[in-house]
Amino acid sequence: MPRAMIMTGVTTMMTEAAVVLGPKGQALYWHLPPNRNTVALPDSPTLWEFYWKNREIMVGQAHSHPGYGWPGPSYEDITTYDACERGLGKRYTWWIASMDRLVTVTWDGPGSTDYRVDRVTEEPSWVEELRRLSQQPTSDEERQS
Repeated sequence: MPRAMIMTGVTTMMTEAAVVLGPKGQALYWHLPPNRNTVALPDSPTLWEFYWKNREIMVGQAHSHPGYGWPGPSYEDITTYDACERGLGKRYTWWIASMDRLVTVTWDGPGSTDYRVDRVTEEPSWVEELRRLSQQPTSDEERQS
């Protein structure tokens, strides 16, 4: 059942959204597939092509988790990070944003799924847009910044 959020008397559906980030923290690509929902952010051929073409310049990806409080990666998140890094041949930073908190997830080894979660206290500028896109109904758009 989709989660809804009440904000100043308005019910807003929460959906996951993602952004691929560049070396200066800039948004390179917003991932907003039409079948995203409150608990899943499916990948797409377009996303994987973007990863491959930009693997050397991207520093990582951020995605949203609905709700408030400190988010944490799911097992699926961790295994996805591991698969992406193995496939692209590079370690990245993975951010997860709730509606009021942000964490980074980075490989800490030695095992392939040994990732560390750190709380972020100073949020980058792209976080508010990620949260805004997470409050919108499911969209069939994917856009490059």
